[in-house]
Amino acid sequence: MNFKVKKSEILFRGKVFNLKVDEIQYNSGNASVREVVVHPGGAVIVPITDEGKIIMVKQFRYPFQKELLELPAGKLEDSEDPFDCALRELEEETGYKSGDVEKLGKIYTAPGYSSEVLHIFSAKNLKPGNLNREEGEDGMQVFEYPLNEIERKILSGEIVDGKSICGIYLFKNKLFNN
Repeated sequence: MNFKVKKSEILFRGKVFNLKVDEIQYNSGNASVREVVVHPGGAVIVPITDEGKIIMVKQFRYPFQKELLELPAGKLEDSEDPFDCALRELEEETGYKSGDVEKLGKIYTAPGYSSEVLHIFSAKNLKPGNLNREEGEDGMQVFEYPLNEIERKILSGEIVDGKSICGIYLFKNKLFNN
C-alpha cells in the first residue's frame, strides 16, 4: 500500500449497510478521501431441478423501480455462515430445500467502493419446503429455465443482474469442466 489512513469514520449506519469515510495520505504527501459501503455480504444460489432447469425469481427492485429476473439470494445475518444463508434463501424465495449444495465461488460486487462479498452455490436434488418471503418480496414470481434460455436472456439484456450472470457463469464452468 502506498498510503496511510489518517482518519476513519462511520457516517451512516443503516439496516443493509454502513457508510465509512476514510481520510488517507499517500506516500507522496497528497491527501484523498475513500468512501466505503460496508456490507455484511450475502449468498447466491443456483437451484437446478431434476430436469436440469435453473430456478430464478422475478422481484421488484426499488433502486431501479422495476422487476428483475435473478437467482435467489440474500444478505448474511449477523455472523451467519454463507452456506446457511444460501439454504435459507433457497427455501424462503423458491419453496425448495436441498441437501446437495456445493460452493461455486465468490465475487466482490463493487470493489471500488463496497466491501460486499457474495458467495455463490449450486443446489441439486431439490425437495419441497416452505416459502417464507419477507414483506418486500410479496410479489416475487418463480420461473424455471434451461441454461441455454438463460444465456439468451443474458445476451439480450433481459437478465442484467450481476450476481445472477456471475452465478450462471460459475455454474456453467463447473458443469462443463467436470
